[in-house]
Amino acid sequence: MYKLIEPEVAGSLGKETELDNSVFPPDVKKLNYEFDGWLGDDILESFPCYIVTESLRETLEGNKFTGVSFHEVIISKSETFSELYPDRELPEFYWLKISGEAFKDDFFITEENILAISERAYFVLQNYNINNADIEDLEG
Repeated sequence: MYKLIEPEVAGSLGKETELDNSVFPPDVKKLNYEFDGWLGDDILESFPCYIVTESLRETLEGNKFTGVSFHEVIISKSETFSELYPDRELPEFYWLKISGEAFKDDFFITEENILAISERAYFVLQNYNINNADIEDLEG
């Protein structure tokens, strides 16, 4: 059993992002996630990338989930973010790279470019803030 998850979008790809637009979805070489706002979720999206808080990364690594790896992300704040939340500190985030095989690994990207997670991964994610993510069952 798998679930589709569409995480909170708290920003966009920043100026320092390096990507190849000649393929779809774009192949991102270096990720800069620029925050415009943040409702507090531990997993965030800005197509075609996902980022997670350090605490969620540690839990995912500790549970040895398949189909994911973690990489450095450059975090920045837009002018909008700075105006809305002048004193808000952001936690440490990591780039959640998805490489899983459909219906085999705990994390994979569907043909519709939506993140799919195993029931085991969903069970763990429920211990984190995912209040602003859209989640539904994946018919397999």
